[in-house]
Amino acid sequence: MAETRLEHPNRDKAESKATRAAVVLLLITSAVLIAIITLGGWVELQGMIPLAIFYVIVFLVVAFFVVRWNRGVLPVAAALAILLTVFAAVAAPAWFARDKQGFDTPALEPSILGLLTVILIPVSVLLLAFALRGFQQEWNVEVEVTDDDDGHGDYGDYQGQPSPA
Repeated sequence: MAETRLEHPNRDKAESKATRAAVVLLLITSAVLIAIITLGGWVELQGMIPLAIFYVIVFLVVAFFVVRWNRGVLPVAAALAILLTVFAAVAAPAWFARDKQGFDTPALEPSILGLLTVILIPVSVLLLAFALRGFQQEWNVEVEVTDDDDGHGDYGDYQGQPSPA
């Protein structure tokens, strides 16, 4: 009797692998940008420090799960990216406004913090787009394969539709 195992055919596609890599890269990039902005403007951020630390931790955890092909965290990443885009769009002009005489100078120049905040906006929009694309690719689809199959992507006499896990 042939042994049966589960395979995930959508994970083998080049498009799925590229999407996963892009999502992981964008999550890590976002986390690094948030960390730099937080550390560079620590004194001026006041009440936003816990939220920034939360974002860094959650984005790194989500990146870990995406590396493991977990598509369930992708909507969470997309939702957080939307909120982060709003926060960054509101915060960027304030950093540029601090680049004048009479304001306390944070660890990094306010214009640099403003630029990093502006850069965070398109990174967040790209994260949103790639996370939603990854969710559409159905990484969770499983197909039962027996050892009798040749293993070249042909799933034997399987005639039905793959079903989600």
